[in-house]
Amino acid sequence: MRSDRIKQGADRAPHRALLKATGVTDADMAKPFIGVCNSYVDIVPGHRHLQKAGVVVKNAVRAAGGVPFEFNTIGVDDGIAMGHAGMYYSLPSRELIADCVETMVNAHAFDGLICITNCDKIVPGMLMAIMRLDVPALIVSGGPMPAGRTPEGEAVDLVSVFEGVGQLHAGRIDEERLKILEDTSCPSCGSCSGLFTANSMNCLSEALGLALPYNGTALAETKERGELFTRAGQAIVDIAIKDLRPRQIVTREAVEDALALDMAFGGSTNTILHTLAIAHEAGIDFPLERLNELSRRVPQLCAIRPSGPYHMEDLHRAGGVPAIMAELRSVIELHTDRPTVTGSTLGEDLAGVEVKDHDVIRPTSNPVYARGGLAVLFGSLAPEGAVVKTAGAGGVRQHRGPARVFDSEEAATAAISALEVKPGDVVVIRREGPKGGPGMREMLEPTAQLQGVGLGEEVALVTDGRFSGGSRGLSIGHVSPEAAAGGPLAAVRDGDVIVIDLDELKLDVELSQQVIEERLENSEPVPASAHTGWLRRYAMLVGSASRGAVLDGFEGVV
Repeated sequence: MRSDRIKQGADRAPHRALLKATGVTDADMAKPFIGVCNSYVDIVPGHRHLQKAGVVVKNAVRAAGGVPFEFNTIGVDDGIAMGHAGMYYSLPSRELIADCVETMVNAHAFDGLICITNCDKIVPGMLMAIMRLDVPALIVSGGPMPAGRTPEGEAVDLVSVFEGVGQLHAGRIDEERLKILEDTSCPSCGSCSGLFTANSMNCLSEALGLALPYNGTALAETKERGELFTRAGQAIVDIAIKDLRPRQIVTREAVEDALALDMAFGGSTNTILHTLAIAHEAGIDFPLERLNELSRRVPQLCAIRPSGPYHMEDLHRAGGVPAIMAELRSVIELHTDRPTVTGSTLGEDLAGVEVKDHDVIRPTSNPVYARGGLAVLFGSLAPEGAVVKTAGAGGVRQHRGPARVFDSEEAATAAISALEVKPGDVVVIRREGPKGGPGMREMLEPTAQLQGVGLGEEVALVTDGRFSGGSRGLSIGHVSPEAAAGGPLAAVRDGDVIVIDLDELKLDVELSQQVIEERLENSEPVPASAHTGWLRRYAMLVGSASRGAVLDGFEGVV
């Protein structure tokens, strides 16, 4: 066993002495040592209940013949960090989490690793570490919260509150109604109830083969979720004994299947950023152009909030991820012979699975849209690509309009709230990319404000930053190269005409290449990050969003 390096032989007597101080017995020395990485923190509702989950998982590991050792990571709540300086830390926290997990597993020679996770950057950070380490591992999430209910019975969620702020500014609701939304939208612990980034990534973990079925959809704090924790604790011991490694599970084919699921349910645009980073850690080159090939072949089958009326509890009731993947087999050849952490192949996991509600998971013969719910745009404004959630575009496929340029999220949000943005405009928010922000802040506040003031289908938003999975409207993010790296977005001025075409997958500005280059040459240099400490180092090292915004120069351990 991998852990033998810290527990076997006379030279390891000091190590065993320290282990015995933690309660490890002589009999335990012959068992696999399992790291239990828990992301429990009090301030994140998706993680508030995970301390109890850790106890359940550790008990299951012991019962299955392993020795569990729990440790923790940090966790940033994107909703609480949204709209202020806290959001600078969101994406960078992904790298810190991956590094911390790597440190604990390699320093203590664990034989296996189970990661208890839930929310936005914690899931991909742990998945990146899993692929980097290539030690037997699996993911188990804390599960989504149910949708909230207003006194009238209307289903609401966190995005309802963000959009309610815009409605208040536009005079469409009063403060009493906003208070009702605030009080009812998040009724319990768990990740937010729509198909936002956390739930999207937890579902993709299933499709990758690194999580048990229904990991992404079984609700938090339910009997079913508790049973899932127990099964996961048992499974990691079996995986460790069999030495089934993540890179045997997560192959190029697994990444394709996971992204096919992403297209089918129209997940958060962040999933593309994170999946590229996870593939990078696994040594898998996955060009952005490949995503558009999948989008042309895979129809959008679900309309889950913010792209439709349904929530995660509805998706679970309809059959969850297994049902979507089973339905997809009629239009795309999934790689069903690949292994998963269940101990079976994907094909065996999908045997006998059927869709239970065809309103929630549409048949491939009657999809929500014929193309997938995500796409990558290229053009003079995005030579390396930009990402759009077509599922959330509200049926708008083309837009041509004058640019309203802002060099920060705050400036754009203030202009939208003051009703200075007009129908037909293209709001450009730049210098919010991986380096420019730094950290690619999420633009949920401006997109929610646009929805709230009634401009959701009349104004487009283009940024080198990111969007929350809760954003909707014609929102194009991850524009690469970013403005701070000398990308064309830095050349755009107020009034320049921007053309967006989701059918032709184009993002252009109506300027000649010569004019763009002249403007870039004459533009003021981007000042170094004003941030200190970790964020300053991050800005120096982080790479392009088109490659997952990973730290440049680092390659996963092969």
